[in-house]
Amino acid sequence: MLEKTQTSTQETIINVDELKLNTTAVENKVERKTVQRWTVDDIAALYEMPLNDLMFKAQTVHRENFDPNAVQVSTLLSIKTGGCSEDCGYCPQAARYNTEVGSEPLMPIDEVLKAAQAAKDSGASRFCMGAAWRSPKQRDLEPVLKMVAEVKAMGLETCATLGMLKEGMAEQLKDAGLDYYNHNLDTAPEFYEDVISTRTYEDRLDTLDSVREADINVCSGGIIGMGETRKQRAGLLAQFANMERPPESVPINLLTQVEGTPMHGTDELDLFEFVRTIAAARITMPKSFVRLSAGRQSMHEGIQAMCFMAGANSIFYGEKLLTTGNPDAETDKALFAKLGLHSI
Repeated sequence: MLEKTQTSTQETIINVDELKLNTTAVENKVERKTVQRWTVDDIAALYEMPLNDLMFKAQTVHRENFDPNAVQVSTLLSIKTGGCSEDCGYCPQAARYNTEVGSEPLMPIDEVLKAAQAAKDSGASRFCMGAAWRSPKQRDLEPVLKMVAEVKAMGLETCATLGMLKEGMAEQLKDAGLDYYNHNLDTAPEFYEDVISTRTYEDRLDTLDSVREADINVCSGGIIGMGETRKQRAGLLAQFANMERPPESVPINLLTQVEGTPMHGTDELDLFEFVRTIAAARITMPKSFVRLSAGRQSMHEGIQAMCFMAGANSIFYGEKLLTTGNPDAETDKALFAKLGLHSI
């Protein structure tokens, strides 16, 4: 009888805890404001348009909100590489996967500043610092705060991607001078569990909320070509388009397959589908910078030109994006000259 009573009491405690968790989840949903601007079906319908019509619509929206020949240029540096505890199926930095990416410590600040100066000299206006952490500890954050402050003092916009942020961290980054924080949703909610299991979709949204509350610009996008359906690609864009304030910067990445990761061997995406995604992003988020991001090294100049016509107006300069390849700055400058584009 005593054992049964103890068990019942324990069950009651568990149920109360679950109730508390559920109540918290409801409270979070109430606090997270969204605006139903686009349904998933609305965005999926954009994908179904004849390509010429879609491109015309996207270019029209682009011209209404931006200089059509101006492209914002950023440089991304991996300041702490590999050894990550997450299981993102696309990422060679996950410690559990057997890839050629090893674990490296946080870079010294003088090396980071040297890279930032080189980026500025090459024409970049924003310098992004990425660290392979699930979530930084306070002792990890301290040197990054110094990096942010020093890069900001050089006259560059600052961006960081450090994983999930604990309470108060976004405010510290803001005080240090951070302009943008990147935290991608990766894909639509219904496909997310096929990509990662060590972090929930709600975790990602919570981090974006904390960034927004700290008055830091949000940079958030996703990866296309991981085996998701067209409707799921539309579902990812709907997440951003219906935020109370859509991200100021939306990077659209093409999956870069790395041997040793679970997504190596995934059927390659037709690049016209990638162009359609850029166009749909521009139409649904008319005032956001849409970044032609990872995977660009595999795209012919003609495809890249179509992406710019579809509304992409941001790129990364530099030979490497964290751990994967990227066209070098001189190649991009030559392409800009052919297309009559200029950097901002």
